[in-house]
Amino acid sequence: MEAGDCAFPREPSEPSQRGSVSSSGLRAQDVLIYLVGDSAVHLCVEGVACMTVQELGRSVREALHIPDSAQDAFAFWLCSPLLELQLKPKHQPYKLCRQWQDLLYRFTEASEDNISQDEPCLQYRRNVFFPRTKELQIEDEGVLRLLYEEAKENVLEGRYPCDPEHWLRLGALSCALDLEHGIDIHKAASAIREKKLSSFLPGHVIGSSGGLFSALRGKGGRQAELEQSLLEEYQAVCKSATSNSQSIPTYFLRQYLSTCHTLPYYGCAFFSGEIDKPPQGILQRGGRKTVSVGISLEGVYVIDVKEKHVLLGLRYCELSWDHSYPEGEGDSHILWLEFDGEEAGTPVNKLLKIYSKQAELMNGLIEFCVELRAMGDAAATGTDGELSPSQQPAGLTGTASRMRGGQRGKLRRQSSVVCSRVHSLSTISYVDDGKEIKRLKPKRAASFFSRQPPPPPPAYSAVQVTESLEQG
Repeated sequence: MEAGDCAFPREPSEPSQRGSVSSSGLRAQDVLIYLVGDSAVHLCVEGVACMTVQELGRSVREALHIPDSAQDAFAFWLCSPLLELQLKPKHQPYKLCRQWQDLLYRFTEASEDNISQDEPCLQYRRNVFFPRTKELQIEDEGVLRLLYEEAKENVLEGRYPCDPEHWLRLGALSCALDLEHGIDIHKAASAIREKKLSSFLPGHVIGSSGGLFSALRGKGGRQAELEQSLLEEYQAVCKSATSNSQSIPTYFLRQYLSTCHTLPYYGCAFFSGEIDKPPQGILQRGGRKTVSVGISLEGVYVIDVKEKHVLLGLRYCELSWDHSYPEGEGDSHILWLEFDGEEAGTPVNKLLKIYSKQAELMNGLIEFCVELRAMGDAAATGTDGELSPSQQPAGLTGTASRMRGGQRGKLRRQSSVVCSRVHSLSTISYVDDGKEIKRLKPKRAASFFSRQPPPPPPAYSAVQVTESLEQG
C-alpha cells in the first residue's frame, strides 16, 4: 500500500531507534536497505535523519548498478508483519520509522503488545505504479532478477494464487535458475530433494497432502507425484531455452515474469480486511471472512486468504467505489465496491462491504490509480486530459457518481483460481429506476417449515365477564 497523502501523526519529541534506519546526526551513519529475500544493501550516509527517499534512491541504485532506464521500477517500502507502506520520493524514512507505532494504531487492528514489539524495515522492491508493459522492456539481468525474487516470494507464500499449470511452470523455471542448466535428470531430482519442494512450489500446494487424504494415500506418494511433475516441466523449459537468442538466465527470468503477468493481481499492493459470510443454516449465522485486497494500476482484487483464490476481480471500468468512516463506537471503516450483477435474470447493482482500518489507504490508492490511467488514456488519445463521458473511468467524478456509476462490462467467470466467485459473496443487491434506489429481495425456495401442512387454528372461548370481575 502507499503512504500517499494521508495525514501522518505528528512526530514524537523523543528520539527513537526503531526500524533499520539508525539514529540521527550529521555524522555518517550505517543504513540497511533490505531486498526481497535475505539480502540487504549496506550504505554509509550522512544526515540520515533528514534524507528523503529520492536522495536515498540514488545511492541504492548505484550500489545495485540499476540503469537509469529502470529507476522507476522500484520504490522504498516500510514493512513489517503488521503493515506495509510504499513511500513517496518526498518522504523521510527515518521520521516515519519514529512514527511507526502511531501508524499501526491508525491502520491496523493489532493489539498493544504486538504494536509495542513491532519494528519496520526499509525495503527496496517493486513500485506499484510501474506498468507491466515497461517491465517487459527491461533488458538488465540484475533488475530482472530483483523482480523475479519478489514475484517468486509472492507465489510461494500464496499471495499470488495460481492454477496448477502456472505454479508448476513457475516452479520449473525456478529450478532452471537455481540449478545448473541442462543437468542430468537424476542430478536434478537429487538437487530438488536437497533444496525441498517448498523452494519451488507454494506451501499450500505441498501442504494439501495432509489430513485424512494423507492418511489414505500417503504423504510420500503426493510428494513423489509433485516431484515427478516438476522434473518433467523442468526438462520442457530447459529444452525450450536452447532455441532462443538471449542468455540462458535472462531467458528464464523473462519467462518467469511473463508467466506472472498472466495473473491479474501481479504487482498489486495488498491490504488486509474482512467481508461478510453468506448466512448459513436456519439461524442465518454468517460471520466474517478474512480477505486480502490487491490494488494495482489494472484493478481491484479480493482474495480469500485461506482458500487461496479470487473472490472478486474488477477492472476499473467495471467498478465504482466509496469509503465510509465509522459512525459510532465499535463500527468499522468500510470500502464499498459496486459492480454489475444479476438476480434471477434481473440486472442489478451489487455492493460488497470490505471492513478494514486500511480502507482509507485503499480508497486513496484506487483514486490515484484511476487518475493515472485517465492521464495515460488522455495522452494516448491527445485530449489534453479532458475525457469525454464515454472515456471517463468509473469513480473519477466524485462519490455520487461512483455509487451510481455508468454501465460496466459484465464479469467473465472461469473455472480457475483467478475467476470471480460472486455467488459465494454476501452482497447487497439493488436496482436504480432513475428516481430512487430500491433494494432487490431475492426469491427464496420454500423452506422445510413452509412445506408442512398448516396447523388448525386454535379454538379460543370468549371470556365471560362476571359480576365479580366488574367489581374487582
